[in-house]
Amino acid sequence: MSLARPALPDDAEELVRLRAVMLASTARQGPSETVWQAAAVETLRRRLADPEGDMAAFVVERPGGLAACAVGTIEYRIGGPADPTGRTGYVFSVATDPDLRRRGHSRACVEGLLGWFRARGVRRIDLRASAEAEPLYASLGFVRTPDPAMRLTL
Repeated sequence: MSLARPALPDDAEELVRLRAVMLASTARQGPSETVWQAAAVETLRRRLADPEGDMAAFVVERPGGLAACAVGTIEYRIGGPADPTGRTGYVFSVATDPDLRRRGHSRACVEGLLGWFRARGVRRIDLRASAEAEPLYASLGFVRTPDPAMRLTL
């Protein structure tokens, strides 16, 4: 059984390293695309330092660093019948070092994050799943939605 803990500002570099592992495994980043990493480390340090903030990460440690992580944010939208509070959680950057996969590390991180969302009254949580990760999320109660996603890059 993996034990996840809340990430600390000092974990920022490892969180960014694991994000790069995840991006490389989904072919969304080439190995030389590292300009974003310094800015990401600083942003994570600042946001994780705020215990009442709207971002959290949960991590599983390994000797010398982190084995896995899951990051989440709380977004605020106008409430509606299904969610009067308007709080929506979003899970992203779920990653495990390739040589440490299939040991429950990502599950432990996501479960920690789900507890964090529950403690803040978040009733709806969204994520995007790769085909490989979908069974994990389904086992945690996530279901496919009919909502198509669209994006504009400015």
